[in-house]
Amino acid sequence: MSGMRFTAVIEKTNTGFSAYVPDLPGCVAAGETIEETQQLLREAVALYIEETRATGAAVPQSSTVATVIEVPV
Repeated sequence: MSGMRFTAVIEKTNTGFSAYVPDLPGCVAAGETIEETQQLLREAVALYIEETRATGAAVPQSSTVATVIEVPV
């Protein structure tokens, strides 16, 4: 099986970091460091895909694109 790629959003919180995958509703993770949060999110995505397939539903395709924009201030 080949890997799937999804855009993840990681945000700083008062206690560490939180993350979510816009294309997988409810797929979230939180950790004390960015690295921990990324690892927990990978595990959450794998579980999300496994549970989605177990119900016979199709795994949503990645459609979110992230970019950084610059604006004059």
